[in-house]
Amino acid sequence: MYVATFYSFKGGVGRTMALVNAAVELASRGRKVLAVDFDLEAPGLDTFEVLRPSPGVPGIINFVGEYLATGQAPDIERFVSASSAVDGLWVMPSGVQQDYAASLGQIDWQDLYDNQDGFLLFEDLKEQWRKLVQPDYVLVDSRTGHTDTCGICTRQLPQAVTLLFFPNEQNLRGLTKVVHDIRSEADSAQERQIKTHYVMSNVPDLDDEDEILQHMLKRFKDELGFDHEPHVIHRYDSLALLNQVVFTRDRPRSRLAREYRGVVDLVVRSNVEDRDGALHYIEQARRSFDESSADIGKKLTQIEQYHSEDGEVLFQLGEWASEEGEWERSKSLFNRAVNSGHDAPTCLLARARVLERTGEEGAARADARRALQASQLAPRMVRDAIRLARLDSTEDASDLPAVASMDSRAKVGLAVQLGRSGHLRECIGLLREALRRADQTGLRRRATAELALALIGTGSVGEARELLGGGAAAPQSMDVVDAFNYGMAAWGESGCIQRDVFERVVELNESKDDDDLDANYLQCMAVAYWAVGRVDAAMEYARRAKIKAASTLRPTFSCWRYRTVHPRDFLHDTNSIMMLIRGDKDVAPRFMSERPGSDT
Repeated sequence: MYVATFYSFKGGVGRTMALVNAAVELASRGRKVLAVDFDLEAPGLDTFEVLRPSPGVPGIINFVGEYLATGQAPDIERFVSASSAVDGLWVMPSGVQQDYAASLGQIDWQDLYDNQDGFLLFEDLKEQWRKLVQPDYVLVDSRTGHTDTCGICTRQLPQAVTLLFFPNEQNLRGLTKVVHDIRSEADSAQERQIKTHYVMSNVPDLDDEDEILQHMLKRFKDELGFDHEPHVIHRYDSLALLNQVVFTRDRPRSRLAREYRGVVDLVVRSNVEDRDGALHYIEQARRSFDESSADIGKKLTQIEQYHSEDGEVLFQLGEWASEEGEWERSKSLFNRAVNSGHDAPTCLLARARVLERTGEEGAARADARRALQASQLAPRMVRDAIRLARLDSTEDASDLPAVASMDSRAKVGLAVQLGRSGHLRECIGLLREALRRADQTGLRRRATAELALALIGTGSVGEARELLGGGAAAPQSMDVVDAFNYGMAAWGESGCIQRDVFERVVELNESKDDDDLDANYLQCMAVAYWAVGRVDAAMEYARRAKIKAASTLRPTFSCWRYRTVHPRDFLHDTNSIMMLIRGDKDVAPRFMSERPGSDT
């Protein structure tokens, strides 16, 4: 049960209307809601059809009156009423309207608390709400101003207070004390942390040319001590308001309905007992936000207790734990998520990653293979799953449901990712299939270029040369990248440099802009200029390649191996190229020593 009070210092901001719309919206989302009318001097919840109690149902002032007369808290079953219009919605009204003013006037609220155990009475009331109605949410409509009952609604009863205000001086002055009092609960004996939500309401939808609104908003943020933008409910000119239309139900596509749903989201997201609130908090915890590690850990432990059988919540908690490096806890949460029925591919893959971390490679492989049976999986996840699944030489990645469901463009993208991460066999298989099926010229060209790289990287240089065109004249029609790769493949196949091919590469390079070239391109040019005998230029390109690689500090494709390598290995490869340029005849590209089809 989560108690949220709606409070405004001044009237005219639509507080009760906001509460009613929020209550109906929550009920429509499947939550059980109890709306409580604590605006005792000006009650109004029962004027809305959806919250009209059964005839004669007493309310708050009658509950307190009976307590004062008998010394015992009454059973609240007589004081609450289920809505006849909305399933899951209940109301506890302010009281029976006959002799209402007299009944209210007989209650001395200060004496109730000082001498009649009023605090315990309302603690008992909360417990009775919990046991009898069993609501997910209790929404309390509080009186405006500083009143005897204000503290009950804003400090004792709630876990959250939604503060509605019009941005003017009167509201700022009044809210300052209320907000201070709410925050002081954190320093009380109960150490209650009450969440505050700020809603700027009844705001004119006009240009703020003179920045009047921005100036007042800054003052509210500075003096009330909040740094985020408040939620806004704009003034809404509609005669439907005279009929007290519930916009979230009767006009759900209106702007006002959207803004009321925004208020609901504020309340839900602060409630970790609510599934949506728990998921939102975990998402926030996985980012950087203003809570200490101890507070985050405490809240996440509560979420785990509240949602101990919710697979999605357990999965998200497991993701958080894995990001924190808590492998055993993460594994336990993923196990519970799967056992509760949440065996979605993303969960299986997440567990596989953790199992790999904890040395359980067989179990990791099994989870990855299960994930690959899903027909819809993001390409990045497919790549990770293939890596973890460790397919053997008899298995074709193209046959996996997660891969087969992709279109040709996505398959080429996946193949490139696999190739860059060293899974060249799977990369080659996917690219070959893409070439058989692709019907777009641009896609075929990309698949051809990437397949050539992968083939050279596995030592299949003859096949790569044929793929890139074959024939002595072919390089003259190629771009600089294909011409270079063709030259490297021909070198690997015959053991001899085809100088005319690399002359074509140099010619094309010298027509390009020389600024901001990446490390791989610079390395390739070092080889190309060496091949045509321009050793000084070759050495300069090699030096530039090393400087560029050292500055990026990320894996880089090396033409010495035709694989993506660690920056350390890229620098080692470039040093070998520099030895080649200096005339060391015992140096040769490493891809030439690869066995065709190997995937080391």
